[in-house]
Amino acid sequence: MVYLFWGGTYLGMKIAIESMPPFLMAGARFMTAGLILYILSRAQGAPRPVALEWRNAGIVGGLLLLMGNGGVAWAEQHVPSAIASLVVATVPLWMILLGKLRGSNRRQSPFVYVGLLLGLAGIAVLVLHSGGSAQTRLSPLGLIVLIFASISWAAGSLFSRSAKLPVFPLMSTAIQMVAGGALLLILSFVMEDWSGLHISEISVRSWAAFGYLVLFGSLLGYTAYIWLLNNADPAIASTYAFVNPIVAVFLGFFAGNEALTTNVWIATFLIVGAVVFITNGKEKQK
Repeated sequence: MVYLFWGGTYLGMKIAIESMPPFLMAGARFMTAGLILYILSRAQGAPRPVALEWRNAGIVGGLLLLMGNGGVAWAEQHVPSAIASLVVATVPLWMILLGKLRGSNRRQSPFVYVGLLLGLAGIAVLVLHSGGSAQTRLSPLGLIVLIFASISWAAGSLFSRSAKLPVFPLMSTAIQMVAGGALLLILSFVMEDWSGLHISEISVRSWAAFGYLVLFGSLLGYTAYIWLLNNADPAIASTYAFVNPIVAVFLGFFAGNEALTTNVWIATFLIVGAVVFITNGKEKQK
């Protein structure tokens, strides 16, 4: 489900920011989804989060949503959505490297490293053979921001596994979204010009994309990802990043009339194979 929903969020963000400021769009997206989940959680009997849980949610929301998702939304002003998804696909590698920097002595199975290499090889095939038109649109600053966003997402994913957060999964997700959404809205207020923004000037196309991001990207996709982080190994949870570029490419084909070349098929087999290797490698470690 994460693969399917989040694969479409890159194109969704690209369309949404056509007539919405990126940080404002991202902040409104997560604040809306977070408040909905908070109300649902309370209705199901979840207790109010304590101060420590809110603090940790602020850290996770800052890393995952402010710097991670917000960085991607900003970068997509300068980088094609498919390329953005490819750069974010490095998240599993950053998670392993950050784990080592934290002093983790856990040895990874050779299958995991083979999977990472396969995934990066698939990404390289897509990037190196994506065609001249895509190459000319790449912005160095956009790529740097995307790499930074990927590292932030990896750091937030690792921190969330050991941080004290609400036991009730929906409440945990809700306060992370509310905290991250609030930080994004503050950043938008500081950095983006709201004076010229008029609701009537936001296109139906952007509103539709925003609705998709709230419902499928946040309420369903992000909730499923948080569940994976708490019930699976981080490297397995982050394998979505290898499949997302494939979903983005196919969406480009069906929605943007882009060609499915031989290189795309090669990358598809490499990236799906990477997911299989990482998953099997983690299973063998148990």
